Amino acid sequence: MTKIKRALLVMLLLLGVALAYLALAPAAIDPVAWEPGPAPAMTGPLAPNNRLAAAELIAQGQLDGPEDVETDAQGRLHAGTNAGTIMRVEGNKVTQFADTGGRPLGLDFAPDGALIVADAVKGLLSVDAAGQVTLLSDSAEGGRFGFTDDVAVASDGMIYFSDASAKFGFGDHMLDLLEGRAHGRLLQYDPRSKATTVLLKDLYFANGVALAADESFVVVSETYRFRLTRYWLRGPKAGTSEVFAADLPGFPDGVAQSGRGTFWVAMFTVRNPAGDFLASRPFLKKMVANLPRLLWPKPEPYGLVIELDEQGQVLRSLQDPSGGFVEQVTSAHEQGGKLYLGHLHRDRITRMAL
Repeated sequence: MTKIKRALLVMLLLLGVALAYLALAPAAIDPVAWEPGPAPAMTGPLAPNNRLAAAELIAQGQLDGPEDVETDAQGRLHAGTNAGTIMRVEGNKVTQFADTGGRPLGLDFAPDGALIVADAVKGLLSVDAAGQVTLLSDSAEGGRFGFTDDVAVASDGMIYFSDASAKFGFGDHMLDLLEGRAHGRLLQYDPRSKATTVLLKDLYFANGVALAADESFVVVSETYRFRLTRYWLRGPKAGTSEVFAADLPGFPDGVAQSGRGTFWVAMFTVRNPAGDFLASRPFLKKMVANLPRLLWPKPEPYGLVIELDEQGQVLRSLQDPSGGFVEQVTSAHEQGGKLYLGHLHRDRITRMAL
């Protein structure tokens, strides 16, 4: 046997051992099969465009993972970071406003001026004007939050927020995707009674949360089902839920009320055939979960934000198909005729004039 043949044989044996390990080793997930619906055609309001190329980059190089962006009454920007801090951006000045000691994600200001924070590690928090952090809630129905994600505060101070996954914590969102089971919840916190109530359970990675303009309903994004779900707070359907927008063109992340009776939906990335192929194949998903994380599938670089009306219909989209300038958008916040975009893995806030 030649050296080349021996080398090839050794490589094949090693490959066989590696595949056997990926297939037979215990995995961190218990995957199930599901069939994604067809991805929507990128036509009409979803037709590819380069509108995000006109955006500005704010505080570039001074922020680490500003996943959500919110403005206070003075127009100052606030964003959480991977270090657990909440940074304030005022003009060209970037300062630390607070430190949660966890990973602040969703932000929203309450009517009394307090900044309400969905912290993936710590739970639901309140931060006063001096930057003092107070824990509001970290559990419901006897179970601690696994991944507190986004928050929306009503005009009466009632707080609506999401627990993305009761099983997989921050940093393990890919495992939640691969498993394909419903571990997420939509919750309500009453600042008067201090009670935390589960409004919806069995959601597929409960992510962004936003209230309708008249606060008659709240929507929550189910990232790993490419849809938004509506929960009615008032009216004849109060206490019931329904799909609000289905078969979206990507993975919906943050959702925000525009202030004009519409919703902005940030898309972390677009759908892709490989992901849809894996969805119905638990055996392959288990093998992927056993791969070193460096070899896990990467999201396609693509900048995408869509605007929906209150019937869940797409009105327009802002895009960067190349992902070269704007990509992996995790939140969209409209204020003063401008749209501010957050990014989980970037070092800046993106601002676009509307």
